[in-house]
Amino acid sequence: MQIPLQLTFRNMNASESLESYIRKRVEKLDDFSETLVSCRVVVEAPHKHQHKGRLYQARIDISLPGKTFAASSEQNLNQAHEDVYVAVRDAFDAVQRQMQESIYRQKGHIKRHEAVPYGRISELHPEGDFGRILSAEGKDIYFHRNSLLHADFDELETGMEVRFVEQQGEEGPQASSVLLIGKHHIVE
Repeated sequence: MQIPLQLTFRNMNASESLESYIRKRVEKLDDFSETLVSCRVVVEAPHKHQHKGRLYQARIDISLPGKTFAASSEQNLNQAHEDVYVAVRDAFDAVQRQMQESIYRQKGHIKRHEAVPYGRISELHPEGDFGRILSAEGKDIYFHRNSLLHADFDELETGMEVRFVEQQGEEGPQASSVLLIGKHHIVE
C-alpha cells in the first residue's frame, strides 16, 4: 500500500486487538489487489445517550489506481452489529466483494450473458411443418415444428411471443429451441 492505513475510532476508545484485526484485514486486501493505493477505516460507536440497540458502524474506503471502493456495515439493519468485530468484518467483506468483481470483470473472468432473442410468430404453415418469427430487431426467422419446446405446434397462433436460439441455416437465419413465453406458458 502506497499510503499508510488511516484508522479512526469515533465515540469509542481504540482497542489494540480491534486495531490488529483491522490491520490484518487490510493486509489481506493489499495481498489480493497488489495495487492498493490507500485504505481509510472509520469505526464508530453509537452515541452514549443511546441505551438500547447500540449498533456499531464501520466504513471502509479503498483506492486503487483509477478506482475507489467504499462499503459500510448497515448500522440499522443488523442486530449482530452490537459486536464491533462483526460490523468491521461485514464492511471488509463488502468492500472485498466489490474489488473482486471489478478485478474479475477487468480480466474478463465474469461472463457477460447476451440477451436471449425474442419475437412473435408472424406466419404458420402447418402443412409444411414450419413457421416464421418476426424478431424484436425486425428479422424474419424460419422455425420448424421440431424446434418447438414444451408446446404443440398445432396449437400455435400468429402473434404469440417466443424466445429462441438463432443460428444460420441453409437458406438464412433459423430458430432452434423455440419457447413460448407468456402467462400460460413455461418460461425457462
